[in-house]
Amino acid sequence: MRRVLIAGCGYVGRETARLFSEAGWDVTGLVRSEESVSLLSGAPFRVLSCDISDASATRDLLPDYKGSELVIHCASSSRGGADSYRRVYLEGARNLMALQPAKFIFTSSTSVYPQENGECVTEDSAANPERETGQILRETEDLVLAHAGGIVARLAGIYGPGRSILLKRFFEGNAVIEGQGERLLNQIHRDDAASALYSLGTNGSTSGIYNVSDDQPLSQLECYSWLAEHFHRPIPPFGPVDTERKRGVTSKRVSNARLKEIGWQPRFTSFMRAVAEDKDLLAGNFGSK
Repeated sequence: MRRVLIAGCGYVGRETARLFSEAGWDVTGLVRSEESVSLLSGAPFRVLSCDISDASATRDLLPDYKGSELVIHCASSSRGGADSYRRVYLEGARNLMALQPAKFIFTSSTSVYPQENGECVTEDSAANPERETGQILRETEDLVLAHAGGIVARLAGIYGPGRSILLKRFFEGNAVIEGQGERLLNQIHRDDAASALYSLGTNGSTSGIYNVSDDQPLSQLECYSWLAEHFHRPIPPFGPVDTERKRGVTSKRVSNARLKEIGWQPRFTSFMRAVAEDKDLLAGNFGSK
């Protein structure tokens, strides 16, 4: 039976683990604490606690998981700063790669692209972020890509059932359209992010970088204008640009063409389509009723 070790069984990792489990893989999910293990007690796959930033903890995995077909690093820094990024992403990747899997996937972010003028960016575009957190992501990417079978999945802004900063701000009435609203937003539904990781993990030859984003980047103005019309609510007010984002202020159109070339297709091709079609996205969340 093919084995996959998924480090970080949170919002995206849990859904990814479910897809591999349903496909008949031997799945093990790693979480940081025993409390998280108990929260996943009903999961259809094995769950272990392991601090991947601790080399001695990951060494304990060697007897059972060395040489596995696939390791996916999708652990989160839990909104931490540069120190947390370095521990979880860079040290975590280095420790997990000691397991010598045939294929290793690291979930990075499209925030590593620093473009600000609405350019279309591909995996070959410049990715030299100014913020230290972004630089740590790039350092981790380079580490992974130097490994045979190394894959970097650069995920756009993740949303899905119970999680959307745009919907939360919109329904709570504290959304602001920054500047003239021209800043472009690139997003991906959780389920499509998970299916992309599954596709990358099961496709024969996929080493390299892949953008994971939907088909339709939206300007902030387009997004909030559509939400206002769709839900018959006032459009949010205009205000200053927030320059304090941890990963920087960017505006670009992220291309997903390379990922589509290996056969992946998003179920939700745009944020608007997800809002209109995914009943779980709104049910009981965001004060939408």
